[in-house]
Amino acid sequence: MAGMPLPPDGTPLPKSVQEMSVNHDEPPPEFLFKNNILGLSYSSTPPDSSVSVPIIDLSLLSTDVEQEKLRSALTSVGCFQAVSHGIPGQLLDKVREAAKQFYALPLEDKQKYSRAVNDVEGYGHDMRVTDKQVLDWHSRLFLRVFPEHQRKLNLWPEYPENFRKILHEYSLKLKHMMDHLFKAMAKSLNLEENSFSKQFGDDPIMQVRFNFYPPCSRPEMVLGVKPHSDRSGITVLLQDKEVEGLQVVQNDTWITVPVLPHAFVINLGDQMQIMSNGIFKSPLHRVVTNTDQLRISVAMFNEPEQDREVGPVEKLIDAGRPRVYKNVKNYAAFNYECFQKGKVALEEVKIDV
Repeated sequence: MAGMPLPPDGTPLPKSVQEMSVNHDEPPPEFLFKNNILGLSYSSTPPDSSVSVPIIDLSLLSTDVEQEKLRSALTSVGCFQAVSHGIPGQLLDKVREAAKQFYALPLEDKQKYSRAVNDVEGYGHDMRVTDKQVLDWHSRLFLRVFPEHQRKLNLWPEYPENFRKILHEYSLKLKHMMDHLFKAMAKSLNLEENSFSKQFGDDPIMQVRFNFYPPCSRPEMVLGVKPHSDRSGITVLLQDKEVEGLQVVQNDTWITVPVLPHAFVINLGDQMQIMSNGIFKSPLHRVVTNTDQLRISVAMFNEPEQDREVGPVEKLIDAGRPRVYKNVKNYAAFNYECFQKGKVALEEVKIDV
């Protein structure tokens, strides 16, 4: 029954989010927020439109001016909009269109790519790790793209016909862009270029998540994604071309990230905050719902090899700035557990002073 507490992963939802959206159903209690989460109110104050997300021209990162803008963005809000990134707008539109065509398939066709119980890869809703977990109003297709030999191609859609080709091309270009960003971030702190990237190992993980946020009859009570920080090193988000929904926290206030059709939203994950010894910020963000428009976004996550241990760069530790975080291995799994239990993973790995 929809009103009963949901058990941990293994039992499907009574209806999919898409079915509930099409039928204009009232969201079940498991989707409703009743209290604050992570110390921030969900809807008591409107987003602050007077604060903006920085825009950075990636083609100018070799200049002192743009380097300073990058450092300022990453030490304050922890995210920015990337323009002039060198990836053709035509390819970005193909990625969006492929996502829309997959989402438009009949449910039984999408379910051919369903994730297995207790596995994150594939199509469906998020895993449930506790019966008290508040559910997010979305479905998603989550795939590993690198290392290439770890791809589960049985979960890569065969329709649209060019889906796999487009995703492969897109992933290669984003990998190159991320490598460029790691070097620029290190340079902005007067570090050697590989100070961050070498902690990821020779075969870093890249995973993509196609997010589908259907309309919701109670947007004031239901979130597309509840407040969280990413577990990644870097997250590159391709927003919907028209529909806004992403919000980040700045100065204890939610701000909406505007849509720039051919820009990327770049935000740092927790592992970059750890490696920078707390100098760079991993921003808290969420996705809001709306009553009448489907929103689709595509997020690419960069993470270290699974058994790789990451920690603060030694040159960023001194008497004036002591070590803030412990070294940690397999942070991704730890972060996910904390997120679903309402805990902040970064706080859990802080060194007690």
